[in-house]
Amino acid sequence: MTTTVSTLGGPAPPGRPSPRPASAFEGRPRYGEFAIRLFLRIAAVFTIVTTIGILIALAIPSIGFFAEVPVWEFLFGDRWAPRFADASFGVLPLVTATAWTTIIALLVAVPFGLGAAILLAEYAHPNLRRVLKPILEVLAGVPTVVYGFFALQFVQSTVLREWLQLETGAFSVLAAGLVMGVMIIPTVASISEDSMSAVPNALRQGSAALGANRMQTTLRVVFPAALSGIVAAIVLGISRAVGETMIVAIAAGNQARIVTGPLEQGQTMTGFIANAALGDSRVGSLEYDTLFAVGLLLFAITLLINFLSIRFVRRFREVY
Repeated sequence: MTTTVSTLGGPAPPGRPSPRPASAFEGRPRYGEFAIRLFLRIAAVFTIVTTIGILIALAIPSIGFFAEVPVWEFLFGDRWAPRFADASFGVLPLVTATAWTTIIALLVAVPFGLGAAILLAEYAHPNLRRVLKPILEVLAGVPTVVYGFFALQFVQSTVLREWLQLETGAFSVLAAGLVMGVMIIPTVASISEDSMSAVPNALRQGSAALGANRMQTTLRVVFPAALSGIVAAIVLGISRAVGETMIVAIAAGNQARIVTGPLEQGQTMTGFIANAALGDSRVGSLEYDTLFAVGLLLFAITLLINFLSIRFVRRFREVY
């Protein structure tokens, strides 16, 4: 028979557990924890305030723009010529060029990025992973202006026109989209690999115990478990593609027209902002306010993409 001894030295009453010994830190002020919590709250508030500030900076000049140009004409007009004598403010040509470059970039970045993530997370030896991942992430550190000249001088001139003999001019959304996809691969691969590596090994072991091979385990067990991180990687890649400036400004062209094929040139929304914000427009003029109207539309598109991705993850995510 065992006797439980209380903290006061005598036996504890029958049926009652002995009290937990007091911690040496109990009752002491935790200044470090308070400082960390305060910093985290300030960081969260700062992020929200910055987002609201960006929205206000875009919205105020845009209100003046839409007071003179109807929203319907801006969104669905098929001619963009804000600097011409017979000015037209239909943003649809800029949207089509942006859509083409983004879709082409995703067709390159998503398969290759997820393939690299599967290799690093599921197949590569740890020593090989420590070598391959830094090499892959080097692509993210290359300046985008270098990518732009690479797209113009090599992909457009050499690969598309000389090697493949494609009927294209000096610029094309295809060259810009292909190189932009290469730029996005490290983003998709790195975040997806981190999400897949965070999946517990018990899920892989259980799948292997049921007779599944490594590829079946990856696609049917690891992918659903890491879905939120993979979708976040793809959404971040979409945001980078939509907001990329230098590659499309150099390689896609400056002619604002509705793009119907990948071999055509076209001006994207970010390309227009980069070219128009060079000081040629008078501050406060309608031509100058078009910069903020296009920027506000770009902000709204990015916000919509993030909203749809969150809804997708909440609907199809599998929690273990």
